Amino acid sequence: MRAYRRAVMTVLGAAALLIAGYTATLAEDGVHRLAIQISDNNPQKMNTVLNVAANVVRHYSSKGEEAEVKIVAFNLGLHMLRSDTSPVQKRIKSFGESMPNVTFHACNNTIQGMTKKEGKEPPILPVAEIVPAGVVTLMELNEAGWTIIRP
Repeated sequence: MRAYRRAVMTVLGAAALLIAGYTATLAEDGVHRLAIQISDNNPQKMNTVLNVAANVVRHYSSKGEEAEVKIVAFNLGLHMLRSDTSPVQKRIKSFGESMPNVTFHACNNTIQGMTKKEGKEPPILPVAEIVPAGVVTLMELNEAGWTIIRP
């Protein structure tokens, strides 16, 4: 019973945070802001992240509104932005050409860890901006009123 109650409280808390986050994301300038976390080396999740980004941009565009989406990759999710291992790099290139309001951010902490493990720096797609720390980037975006999701 205790585990069930804890699970219900977790779900309710997450729902409250999502609602609060959504209301905070529509900035005074009227731009909807979404940050999407990818931290798994899973092609299905990577495609889901890209689908969510495209759907959000299309939705607000169809309403005549603006949306900005940042995709933040860290841990094993960095493979999404590696030119040697990304299963979605063609889609990412397409985003770079057709959706300038969707940006990609690669965690430098993860890059340094992979460099140590692999003996060389992993090649990152040119469309990605390297940020000092993916989690810190997400925290700062949250503090600035962005909605943060992890599909």
